[in-house]
Amino acid sequence: MTVMPLWEQRLRAPVLTLPRWSRDRPDRCVYATNASGIWQVHVWDVTSSERRQVSDHPVGVREGYLTPDASEVTFWQEDTGDETGAWLVQPFEGGGSEPLLEGAPRGWSGGLSQRPGVVAAGISTLDGAFGIYTSVDGERARSIASSDQWLSVAGDEHQSDVAGLSSDGTLLAIQHAEHGNLMHPGLRIVEPGSGAVVAERGDGTAAVYATVWSPVAGDQRLAVTHEPDDRQRVAIWDLATGDWRDLALDVAGDHRIADWYPDANAVVLIVAKDGREELYRVELATGGASKIPSPPGAIAAARARPDGRVWFQHTDGVHRTRVLDDTGAEPIAVDTPAPPGRPFHDWRYTNDQGQEVHGWIVEPDGDGPHPLMLFVHGGPHWLYDDHYMPEVQAYVDQGFLVAMPNYRGSTGYGRGWRDALTGDPGFTDVDDVTAGLRDVLQRPDVDPSRTVIAGWSWGGYITLMELGRNPDLWTAGIAGIPVGDYVRAYAEEAPALQAMDRALFGGTPEEKPDLYDRSNPITYADAVDAPVLFVIGENDSRCPLGQALAYVDKLAERDAPHEVYRFATGHGSAVLDEDVRQIGAILAFLDRTVPGLQPV
Repeated sequence: MTVMPLWEQRLRAPVLTLPRWSRDRPDRCVYATNASGIWQVHVWDVTSSERRQVSDHPVGVREGYLTPDASEVTFWQEDTGDETGAWLVQPFEGGGSEPLLEGAPRGWSGGLSQRPGVVAAGISTLDGAFGIYTSVDGERARSIASSDQWLSVAGDEHQSDVAGLSSDGTLLAIQHAEHGNLMHPGLRIVEPGSGAVVAERGDGTAAVYATVWSPVAGDQRLAVTHEPDDRQRVAIWDLATGDWRDLALDVAGDHRIADWYPDANAVVLIVAKDGREELYRVELATGGASKIPSPPGAIAAARARPDGRVWFQHTDGVHRTRVLDDTGAEPIAVDTPAPPGRPFHDWRYTNDQGQEVHGWIVEPDGDGPHPLMLFVHGGPHWLYDDHYMPEVQAYVDQGFLVAMPNYRGSTGYGRGWRDALTGDPGFTDVDDVTAGLRDVLQRPDVDPSRTVIAGWSWGGYITLMELGRNPDLWTAGIAGIPVGDYVRAYAEEAPALQAMDRALFGGTPEEKPDLYDRSNPITYADAVDAPVLFVIGENDSRCPLGQALAYVDKLAERDAPHEVYRFATGHGSAVLDEDVRQIGAILAFLDRTVPGLQPV
């Protein structure tokens, strides 16, 4: 009998997201899980403990919400994995699915929020138009705001259901970049029926985000994250009076209000510092903060139940993503155990500017000397936190010491750190990665003759820039869903990605031709000597197929060593079998190109 390798056991171990519930029916929840082998939306009746799979799509479905009365489930369904699709709705008990918003176009999702009698959705289309569509009292959806600059219903993937519409449905929070800078979005409050503007915050110099409205009907207080200085701070904005109150908390790190307690007298605060999060209860009357018990690690989302219990989504390098509460219990769990990972160790080094860069190192067994992998995160405005990452653990199983730098451009280290990449992509970030390589090579347990650069999305971009700018430093490279030809990528990518590139470069390729040429991996492709594996999604609308293959063709013209693995969906996969095939292909490539690896 064939024994499944440990890396595959970790990769196939199912996880689930933090359940969302209706405030009117908190016994009904919706969540996403990959327990079936493909990410799909499920519902859960807390009282009866019954669970049911709602979506059933081969591409996978990750985002779902309940209608305000919890009688139905809404979910975003794509066709091909290119991220374009539409919102569907299905009865909570089961049945056929139908379109949620008649009259709204198909396109890329820009968030969804629902309140009794009101639905609001953001959608962008192939022609570069961004729109906010609302349906009031079941009427056909219509556009209440449109722009050729980025617009979205407020809230990220964890909070758009509670950040968009106020509890009574009379106000709608919209994020926008109409001042021209997607990295510093403004916040606009409008009437959902007419689109009439009620209030504005943000001028493009710093970000202002809505996170969650008060749950009390008629209470028009909105929790906001903003950047009055270098770090993210929180405020309460009362739209009824116009009063803005900053919550001055003496806790180091970036702050974000995740939820209100049911009586709206206190909030749940997530504090992020150096890739780990803590939870606090903050009393609004006094500003006093008390820590909510949670294990060390990363907390993606948290919500307060009607009984005052706080549920949150937790992970660390050893433990897979799980749902915990403030007593340490798991209110909902998967049945299949996950093999533990190796812990993430803090890594700090100095870049060429004399600044401290923080990241993580994961160590293999034995004394070495070990092959080294610099595993670079995507985004670029993202970070590696203390997270259960089966892919990283697979490389460590193969004998690699894996180092993960949170280079300039990463979030979580201040606005100045994040914005340092603006106007200098492919240099500020790459220089920090190169400095990280020099630092790790000083370790006696690392083999300087076996060095791999790898990453996905922007990490794939950095991989190609490193291989082209610093070809003598690397034994091999893995470019997952990368940007290879930036000019062509801009022409082919989704409108939201074009908006990000305009903010990052200060304009379009036509407006900034020299900068795009300087920051374009294909400019340096003729210098690449190390073998490269490309993993490319055929329906990727973020790092499109054509521009990636243009880079591959550039290598092929001079018979430079490279391999290509193509898969059928887009910017990543929601199918575990496909994830296994991809990691298997990467491990086999590494085994062929890096001598002396451990069998896995």
